[in-house]
Amino acid sequence: MTTKDLSLTHLIEPSKLNQASPLILMLHGYGSDEKDLFAFANYLPDNYTVISVRAPYPMQPMGNAWYAINFDADANKFSDTKQGIESREKIKMFLSEAIDAYYINPKEVTLFGFSQGTILSFATALTYPYLVKNIIGLSGYIDKNMIDLADKEALKHLRVFSSHGSADQVIPVEWARKTPDILKSLSIDCEFKEFPVGHGVNQDNFQAVLDWLKRH
Repeated sequence: MTTKDLSLTHLIEPSKLNQASPLILMLHGYGSDEKDLFAFANYLPDNYTVISVRAPYPMQPMGNAWYAINFDADANKFSDTKQGIESREKIKMFLSEAIDAYYINPKEVTLFGFSQGTILSFATALTYPYLVKNIIGLSGYIDKNMIDLADKEALKHLRVFSSHGSADQVIPVEWARKTPDILKSLSIDCEFKEFPVGHGVNQDNFQAVLDWLKRH
C-alpha cells in the first residue's frame, strides 16, 4: 500500500478489517531500517494494520538509528540519551498521525521493537501509556534514562512480552533479565522468555510472539 506523508518514513501492511483496526508499530534496531522487521508482517494476524518505521538518524554508509552509540577513550559504549528522548517524542507524534491517517483503533496499539527499537518501545509506553496497550520487546532492555515515568496507576493496563537470546553478544542477557522485576514493581504484566541464540530472533522466539499476540 502507498504510504502517506507522515513525519517518519514507513511501510504499511493494511488490516483486512472493514473497521478501525488494531495496530502493530515496528521499531527496528541500530543500523537497520524499516524493511528489517517488516519481513515479519506477512506472518502476523491479518486483522492488524502493521506499520514499520525508519529511525530518524541516518548512519554512514547505510542504516538508521534511534540514537547514537558513542565510545570513550577506553572503548566504553554510552548512549546519546538526548537523541533517544527526541526519538521517543517523534514516535509519540507519529502514532497520533498514523491513527488518524490509517483508520486505527487508538485503544489497540502494540509496539513491536528489536534491540534499540525495544528500548524506544519501553521508553514510549512507560512515558505515554495512554497511547499503548501492548509491548513486544525483543533483544532489548529498559533504559530508565529515556523514560519520564508515568503515574503507576496509568501503567497498570500495559501488557509486555519480552525475550532475549541467552548468547547475545551485543546486549547482555543479564540486562534483559531485569525487565520482569522492573515491570512487576510497576504492576505491569510481563512474560519473559530466553532462547538459545545470539542477538537475533529464531523460529521458536517468533512463534512465542505469535502465541502471545493471540492471547492479548
